[in-house]
Amino acid sequence: MIKLYGFPLSGHSHRVELMLSLLGLPTEFILVDLKQGAHKSSDYLATINSFGQVPAIDDNGVVLADSNAILVYLANTYGKGQWLPSDPAGQARVQRWLSAAAGQLHVGPASARLATVFGADIDTCVAIARSHALLKLMETQLSQNRFLAGEQPTIADVAFYTYTAHAPEGNVSLADYPQVRAWLASIEALPGFVGMPRTAVGLQSH
Repeated sequence: MIKLYGFPLSGHSHRVELMLSLLGLPTEFILVDLKQGAHKSSDYLATINSFGQVPAIDDNGVVLADSNAILVYLANTYGKGQWLPSDPAGQARVQRWLSAAAGQLHVGPASARLATVFGADIDTCVAIARSHALLKLMETQLSQNRFLAGEQPTIADVAFYTYTAHAPEGNVSLADYPQVRAWLASIEALPGFVGMPRTAVGLQSH
């Protein structure tokens, strides 16, 4: 059984939780209480993630951190070629969106949500503007393909789902993006989909 170290309101944790569920993998969720600083404890830093963040997994002794890195690992180990293309061009298309998840998605929708829901000291006007710039790009892409990297869902979609779906929590409306909303519905219709709670108080993670 794979152990998932995470926090229920962390979008980064939810990426991994969603991937594990979509793959049908038995999982033990281990709460890392960010509010109590559990992610900065000496034991956690020494044995789970030296960066002091969630999520992390322990797959029978294989301990990995960083949500996108974990998605790549799970896809390669358990995905049977369904979640990460084997051809170089297909892999590159997925990597493009993984990079955007760590960049534009993080400084846009994720940051806007962090400021409004969790009170982080972030310029919300800038974060919201960045969010809409990204959503416009996604809208164009999804008008051409059903999913971000092609006609089949990949880990790129898993990496983008949570913070896009929860963008309204950061005062980022999805009303002007019908293709994005249709894409979200397609992800939510996948067998094994699990959502993330919509309201509560937490802390930042990566």
